Parts: sequence; structure tokens; C-alpha cells
Amino acid sequence: MPTPADHTPQPHLVTEVATQPDDWTHAAAVAAEHRAVLPKPGERVAVIGCGTSYFMARAIAALREGAGHGLTDAWPASAVRAREYDRYLVICRSGTTTEVVRAMRDIPAHVPRTVICSSPGTPVLELGDPILIDQVDERSVVQTRFATTTLAILRNHLGEDLTSVIARARAVLTEDPAASLAAVRHAEQISFVGMGFAAAIAEEAALKLRESCQSWTEAYPATEYRHGPIAISAPGRAVWAFGPLEPGFADDVAATGAHLEHRDIDPMADLVRVHRLCLLRSADLGLDPDHPRGLNRSVVLKS
Repeated sequence: MPTPADHTPQPHLVTEVATQPDDWTHAAAVAAEHRAVLPKPGERVAVIGCGTSYFMARAIAALREGAGHGLTDAWPASAVRAREYDRYLVICRSGTTTEVVRAMRDIPAHVPRTVICSSPGTPVLELGDPILIDQVDERSVVQTRFATTTLAILRNHLGEDLTSVIARARAVLTEDPAASLAAVRHAEQISFVGMGFAAAIAEEAALKLRESCQSWTEAYPATEYRHGPIAISAPGRAVWAFGPLEPGFADDVAATGAHLEHRDIDPMADLVRVHRLCLLRSADLGLDPDHPRGLNRSVVLKS
């Protein structure tokens, strides 16, 4: 990771990762302010997005159904199923993603739709009830704080108290990443796993490393890991588990010779550790984590 002595400008991702605990502290107020346009208990809800926003949609769906608030589906914006919903919740940082704009225009006119976005003056904000969180917008192409703050808003809306999650994320940011992430810093391959909403966090973690430093990563529900993906695990590789471990999981990973990275902390706080790993590995490789190969801030397709 760059140091002040390098005289090299830090990636924007450094700052954006570090502000997350502060960003999450404001999520409760945002949720309260917009309560009327967020999903109500008992509503049938579809949450849609692309890329990172889709993984946040999956996490939200798992949490909402798990809390007993009602049927909640998560769809990539390009493949929303035609079902009867009481509300659509749309997540789109850029506000210009072609698939999201198209999906919003296809939503039946009588169905309420709410959009969470961090980019003022963009098309999606005109197509639904807007929740603009431009204070967590990002200059890096790689999403971190917009996505996790969106998740924090919805977790607050579901009645969760994130005080301990925020404290744990602050603690993560005080650690020396070179020491705390030494076992995975140079891993040839990393498989991320989790259950429930942690499975979506695992998908997001894998995406972050692919984007920021072109790492070989995969992600699975933890229970699916032993149904094939375990074959990729070997010495020099790692398995990173979010949330509680499944019975016997640690022994099965140990038998492969792979390193098991696991902390008994909230998956959202643990994701911050992955963000810091992105910065370490991109610096080791001389890559710019703000501008991943082949990616732009928004996917805008030709008509």
C-alpha cells in the first residue's frame, strides 16, 4: 500500500474504504427520513441492480425474508422476472446504467418503485421515489462505501442496531493490514463462502478482488463448497468464510491444505478487511485499483 514517503497519490479507494464506519452511522437517519418509500412489512418486493448493486440486492433480500418482513426477490436488472410485486427497490450508484434504466421503464406504472443512487441529476432518479446518498459517492470505479451504506440503510430499516458492526469495522481499520492479512495477501486463489446474506457478501468480496487486482477468486454458499468447489482448494490457496462456520467446515478445508481465513464478526465489517486486501494486492502488482481493466463507472450500452 502506498505510504506518504512514496510521494505517490493514494488511490481514491483508500479514502472511500476508510470512511465506511462513519458513513454507516448516518444510515439510521436516512432510513428514518425515507421510511415511507422503503419496503413495508408484508409487501412483496423485488430488489434489482447490476454488479455490486445486484449482490447488495441479494443480501437485502436474504435479510428481509429472514426477518419475516415478506417475500423478497433479488434480480439482476437485465433479467427481472414478470411477477406481481407491491414494490420495487432499485440500487444504482451511477444512475445511468442502461439495464437499470430499461428495467425501471418496464415496471408497471401502478407499482411503486424506490431508487437508491449517489449521482445527482441522473435518469434513474426521475423514474422512482429517490433516495439520493451523494455523500457516499465514489471517484473509484470500484464500489465500496456506496454499496455498504445502502446495505446499512436497509438493515436499519429492518430494525437492526448496527452499533457493534460499526465498532468492529472501526477496529478493522486500525489494524496493520500487512500483518492481519499476511496469510491471504499472496494466496494464488481465494474462495469466498457464507450462508444467508453472507453468501451475497462472499460474491461481492470475490468481485472486489477481481476488479481491483485481477485476482482469481470464486464464491459459493458455504454448504455448496463441498459439492465440487472444494476441489480447487490446495496449499498456497485460501478459503475465506463470512459468518458462522458450518459444522465440519474447518476440518474439510484443512484437509485440502488451503488456508482458512475466518473471523467471528459481522460479514459487513469483515468485507472491509477484503477491501483492504484489495489495496494491498493491487499495490503489490503495481495496479491502479480505481480504474480496473475493461471497466467504467457505468455500463451504458448502445441502443
